[in-house]
Amino acid sequence: MLREAMRNISEAMSTRKPPKRQKSKSFSGAGKTAVSKGSRPRKDASRPSGDNWLYGDHAVFAVLKNPSRKIRRLVIGHNKLANLSPEELGLVQKSGLAESVDGEIFEQLLPEGAVHQSIAVQAAPLPDLAVEDIVRKLEEGERCALAVLDQVTDPHNVGAILRSAAAFDIDAVIVPDRHSPPLTGVLARAASGAVESVPVVRVNNLSRTLDYLAENGFWRIGMDGRADKSMEEAVTGLGRIVVVLGSEGKGLRRLTAEKCDLLAKLPMNPRIESLNVSNAAAIAFYEVAKRT
Repeated sequence: MLREAMRNISEAMSTRKPPKRQKSKSFSGAGKTAVSKGSRPRKDASRPSGDNWLYGDHAVFAVLKNPSRKIRRLVIGHNKLANLSPEELGLVQKSGLAESVDGEIFEQLLPEGAVHQSIAVQAAPLPDLAVEDIVRKLEEGERCALAVLDQVTDPHNVGAILRSAAAFDIDAVIVPDRHSPPLTGVLARAASGAVESVPVVRVNNLSRTLDYLAENGFWRIGMDGRADKSMEEAVTGLGRIVVVLGSEGKGLRRLTAEKCDLLAKLPMNPRIESLNVSNAAAIAFYEVAKRT
């Protein structure tokens, strides 16, 4: 059965006409919003848009499993195709778009240095989301956990945070429209497939977004190494929580910290001043997940 499926794919690839080559465009990622009711996402010329190449095993197969993704093109190395698991082969076959290619093709299509593992997919952006969309789905009194990233700019860090968010049931990650990386290949690979399962919401005004969340029953907890409370103490007994994380270098901005209801820290040995934001996020999300 497996050999026959592979043969069918290979035959289909050999007869399919190669698609017209198009310039690859990066895309903006999930939606953005102003928090006023009925608001419409604002167009921002500074953000990239259009289809984007995602690469690496976890990122690509997560895309192939996601019914919300519209796939434009799927390329896979000859040797990679011959060594797929039955499940992976089924996903490739179901797409109907797979092209078996030489390794040089990846160098032409992907950014320099991309760790692609001989598989890449060109996909349309995920549907836009607004903060209101997330809140609207909640029932009265329902427990929920969100994360807000205050100008975290490194795509590796944002990807790692999304991966931890998926692991510890964070319902969505909110980022400012500016000073945040787009959901491109580097970020998606660092997220290890979590881009497809954790909603990412871009907002125009982080301050107003935090106000809106407070109005809807969320406790805003800012991460600050100088805080009096530990994260475990801060989240105990709370239902709806927003974990607010600051940038890689400066941490929380003053105005963002002032919007928080509580500031909390991680219990750390004083020999270490701070953790990378993605590591801090993972520990904070764990504390939220096990709150009573």
